[in-house]
Amino acid sequence: MVGAGLAGLRTVAALRERGFDGQVHVLGGEPWAPYDRPPLSKHLLDRPEPAWLADELGHDLHALADRVDTGRAARGLLVDPDGGVVVRTDAGDAPADALVVATGSVAVRPPGWESALTLHTLDDARRLREALGRGGPLVVVGAGWIGAEVAGVAAAAGLEVTVIEAGAAPAAALGPVVGPWTAPWYAAAGVRLLLGSPVVAVHAGGVDLADGSTVAGATVLVAVGARPATAWIGDALPRTPRGELPVDAHHRVVVGGVLPGDGRAPGGDTPGRQAARGAPAVWAVGDVALRRSARHGLVPGGHWDAALRGPDVAAAAVLAHLTGDDDAHPPAEAPDPVPYVFSTQLGHELALLGQPGPTDRVVPRGDPAGADGWTALYVAADASPGAPGPGTSGVLTGVLTGVLTGVLTVDRPRDVAAARRLLGGRGLPTVDLAAAADPGRPLRDALLA
Repeated sequence: MVGAGLAGLRTVAALRERGFDGQVHVLGGEPWAPYDRPPLSKHLLDRPEPAWLADELGHDLHALADRVDTGRAARGLLVDPDGGVVVRTDAGDAPADALVVATGSVAVRPPGWESALTLHTLDDARRLREALGRGGPLVVVGAGWIGAEVAGVAAAAGLEVTVIEAGAAPAAALGPVVGPWTAPWYAAAGVRLLLGSPVVAVHAGGVDLADGSTVAGATVLVAVGARPATAWIGDALPRTPRGELPVDAHHRVVVGGVLPGDGRAPGGDTPGRQAARGAPAVWAVGDVALRRSARHGLVPGGHWDAALRGPDVAAAAVLAHLTGDDDAHPPAEAPDPVPYVFSTQLGHELALLGQPGPTDRVVPRGDPAGADGWTALYVAADASPGAPGPGTSGVLTGVLTGVLTGVLTVDRPRDVAAARRLLGGRGLPTVDLAAAADPGRPLRDALLA
């Protein structure tokens, strides 16, 4: 097991829960026991101690694994043609009959911005907390999830905060219609928001913008995204340009003739018998995995929920491979969990379910400009062929039905469970958009097929 975070810990626990009594060796690049990452930003200032996963989940990594080497990062990988692997480290090689990659992500920091801080690890959070404790303005580059979360926490603590976003609206992950609906939250939280302002340089006194102006800041946080931490793998396994490892339905890394749709190799082999056909005995879970969903297409794993749920699926397939007995330990039909991410930012609770497409239209459920909670429904662009089309704003009007691809809830927790059920079938659901748009009706009433 390479990676000692949530995904790594959950995989080891799932193997033991399924009865695996073989040797488990865990390598963790950080020197710490497994901890939960969401509190690093959401509770940056009010929870200075880590949220240890041994307390949160009841899993003690040292009790579950035979050997745990924290502070020992993987530096390279050798894949044996017969299916075995060797992980290279500074302290020597670690051979394995099966490997699970759960190395998570690394924060993006553009070249030349070394004076800026990032926030992804426990050490990052400690450095940022110490810097904010010294006072002075905070400049956050990037109005995404992490940037918004930290800005809200810092402003609530009385700090002067400026968020700088190169795009035309914050929350790019929510799309061009919904993202702008979050812009008023910044002013309401006491945060200055600058949009359409690319940063060209970062220095000790703040940042320089493309228009020639400077924004002063005692602390600069760069929150412009993260990438899977897979550089150590090199060319040993196929990786996407972003560094993800494509996996099948059972989280086994896809190479050669393995089909990405259902995890089966040509000829009907199950995941436990792929090694004979040359597939490496490597699985990937959490941030590093790019999973194919029958519902949503390719689903990146860079969210907490994927790190929590994927390991159980992977553990079943790993056990089948290691025992060589698919009948004794059959990987059940792999579930297709609904993509899910949550955030607490600028005084609001957000949950995004599904995977909206870049051309999807939006149906608001409630008033995004009002004081009450609201929900945004993402509908495939070809909603209701022949019906009145979307307005220039991208908000659907007059359309009767549509295929639901995603749901964003804002301060409306009662819609979360309903959205998960709507999106949890074998295919994307067709919904009655008039019913879905009525905040007074249960969201489940909108389901047509």
